[in-house]
Amino acid sequence: MSEQTVLITGTSTGIGLEIALGCARAGWRTVATMRDVTRADRLRDAAEAAGVADLIDVRRLDVTDPDAVTGCVEDVIGAYGRLDAVINNAGAGHVGTLEQDSVDDVRAVMEVNFFGVLHVSRAALPHLRASRGRLVTVSSVGGIVGQPFNEAYCAAKFAVEGYLESLAPLAATTGVRVTLVEPGAVASEFVTNIAIDADAAIDAAGVYGPALRAYLARTGQAFAAAQSPADAAAAVLAVLSDPAPPVRVQTSDGARQFVGVKLADLDGAAVARMTGGWLV
Repeated sequence: MSEQTVLITGTSTGIGLEIALGCARAGWRTVATMRDVTRADRLRDAAEAAGVADLIDVRRLDVTDPDAVTGCVEDVIGAYGRLDAVINNAGAGHVGTLEQDSVDDVRAVMEVNFFGVLHVSRAALPHLRASRGRLVTVSSVGGIVGQPFNEAYCAAKFAVEGYLESLAPLAATTGVRVTLVEPGAVASEFVTNIAIDADAAIDAAGVYGPALRAYLARTGQAFAAAQSPADAAAAVLAVLSDPAPPVRVQTSDGARQFVGVKLADLDGAAVARMTGGWLV
């Protein structure tokens, strides 16, 4: 296992940090990337405490920059000679709705959450074919169930799900396994990083202000009982060790139940009742 190399995006906090630690503990040579390497101290300190600092290679990577992505993958191959797994974890949340979001807002969400996945996956696939490796992407239950005030985020995650679900059988013909991992609410800095001023957002939401207030209250309750990043990361690590990993896996019973509503909802009524109840 010590010769196997994994590249992970978005490892400064949360699920990504825990995935990096878990991979290193399992003996993987772990290339842990992040957009801002000045935020790497938490990962480095945790790796030192776990006794795996020598297996973690922290590198800067902005997944929205295709040239940087290509260069990073080439550098990893130059350093280690192989790439056995890629875990697309970098992402950004966004709260807004059609009449308040600009098109540029929506494009920015798509650049990180969708095109970033494509840039990394495209650069990595030739090397994953050579190793008959794994392409794992941390998606979201929001990639299955559309959610109010998350139009842009869910659109990006829906796109990820559709793209990789379509790619999975084709990649499998060349020995590469593609898996989407779908967390629900996770107690990490992901929500904090959205940086929404609730009162200002409610005031700016106009006719949608009461619905936004109800949505934010419901979301706060959901994240108060959220899954830990380590538990969510464990689902990703299980995919790496599974000899026949599924195309889609959820990280908790709650996520499975939530996604299950949509997958059994042929006319959309069940989802509309569920998410509509968040707004009153």
